[in-house]
Amino acid sequence: MTLSAERQKLILSAVRQHGAVRISDLVERLEVTAVTVRRDVKELADRGLVARVHGGITLPQRPESNDQPGIDGNPVTGSTRTRTLAGMVTPSVEYYWPAVIKGAQATTASSSGRLVLRASSYDSTEDRRQVAKLLEHGVQVMLVAPTTTGNEGVELLRWLGSLRVPVVLLERLPPPELPALALDAVTSAHDVGAGLAMRHLITLGHRKLGILTSRSSPTSRMLRRGWREAIDSLGIPDTDDLEVEVPTYGSAGWGDAYDDVLRRCRRENTTGLLVHSDREAVGVVERARDLGIDVPGELAVLAYDDEIAAAADPPLTAIRPPKHRVGALAAELALTRTVENSDRPVHRVQLWPTLHVRETCGAAENTELPAR
Repeated sequence: MTLSAERQKLILSAVRQHGAVRISDLVERLEVTAVTVRRDVKELADRGLVARVHGGITLPQRPESNDQPGIDGNPVTGSTRTRTLAGMVTPSVEYYWPAVIKGAQATTASSSGRLVLRASSYDSTEDRRQVAKLLEHGVQVMLVAPTTTGNEGVELLRWLGSLRVPVVLLERLPPPELPALALDAVTSAHDVGAGLAMRHLITLGHRKLGILTSRSSPTSRMLRRGWREAIDSLGIPDTDDLEVEVPTYGSAGWGDAYDDVLRRCRRENTTGLLVHSDREAVGVVERARDLGIDVPGELAVLAYDDEIAAAADPPLTAIRPPKHRVGALAAELALTRTVENSDRPVHRVQLWPTLHVRETCGAAENTELPAR
């Protein structure tokens, strides 16, 4: 048995015996540095064997009452208040996120609470700074869409899991490194949305399909995964060669890049595209028109997000994630944690997107649509 394994065994024994143990007591008992103890505690907490609280650790089971004291003698969660102050940190306040924010704001207001918003920038350090500022402001619950990738993202999630206020993740899930992180989460099933898009195209008679994404984001990654899963489950010809990442609409060189993709579609007889997101789908339709490719006659286009799709020319068929509902339900989960018994189980809620059919998804050439 390694030294770290022996220390962790002693730590588990101590916390089972006493229920809660201070970090300083473990340092003295194990005769090692505080850094070593915290490293062992972090490993145990990641495996779900202990729960970290301010100044120490406890058994992972939460106390039966909201008023049961923690390591420092203060309540683990504050008592119920008539007006809850909710904090929210999103990676942006533009495109996609406004609807999520409005959903959270509506639910908080309906419970006589108030939502305080801070914007981050897809950066774990900035995420943590903004959350800390809200905690200083006195928020009682937190809604966060944090960065979850890399070592910094994992450390950020560990920290969020140690906070003394309820935390609900928005459109994010803990990575495999943190299988026992006890945080509620509300997410959109973007992979299901990709499958809905593919199935819609197939029912219209399209068989050679492609997916275009504009940037590396959690949404894009889930869309590509769902697209590949749909290919496998439906047994259609492999379309991995038409899984393309294109420049953001309006950025340098975007027109030439879109033209290259459209010429490739014509050359390879691709008749249906899922495009993330709306603005990129608008660009695809615009360049297709310039190249003499008829939409939807020769090429069907679906947008993913449905922010501005209905205003496109022609109006874009789109998959719409339930953005407003994501925010509303996340706020509901957070507020419920302030009033319910603290042994409430962790909630991981996944909401399905919906398909909105407009004018850019005709049938493939020489395909007769079924009667409706």
